[in-house]
Amino acid sequence: MIPFFTKYPDLAVNETRTITVQGRDDLLDGEYGFIEFYCDEIDCDCRRVIINVVTATTEPKIWATINFGWEDVEFYEKWIGDKENAVDCKGPYLDPMNPQTKYSPVLLRIFEHLLTDVIYLERLKKHYELFKSSARTKNSSEQKTEYRSQRKKRRGKKKGR
Repeated sequence: MIPFFTKYPDLAVNETRTITVQGRDDLLDGEYGFIEFYCDEIDCDCRRVIINVVTATTEPKIWATINFGWEDVEFYEKWIGDKENAVDCKGPYLDPMNPQTKYSPVLLRIFEHLLTDVIYLERLKKHYELFKSSARTKNSSEQKTEYRSQRKKRRGKKKGR
């Protein structure tokens, strides 16, 4: 998983979702950023995002790692080939393989609330498509460069006169 901001820094600055928390009993005061990570495997069509929740004051600490798949269970069942695991892929959940804190469940609930904003949900999907498109374009240009390099090597091997 690669941070979205590494490929689209300007867009990430303008479109990364943040919240400011003040006076809650269940979460420390501060500004929390929901940093998006996407898969850069060209053949993968997971339609998912990993969200690392961070704050500027405690960076690089990750306060929660949220895994979110926006497609229906049938999509993930077809993608994985297993209905039981497909159910786990749909929707947001705290990723058991990545860092969590005692505040992670609260941040997950906040993220679930953010998803009620259709514009934010569509933005995540758009970012996924941009990211995947960039990965495919990069791979295509790398293959063309490799092909040209191989052709030049073959042409360079001329038989003696």
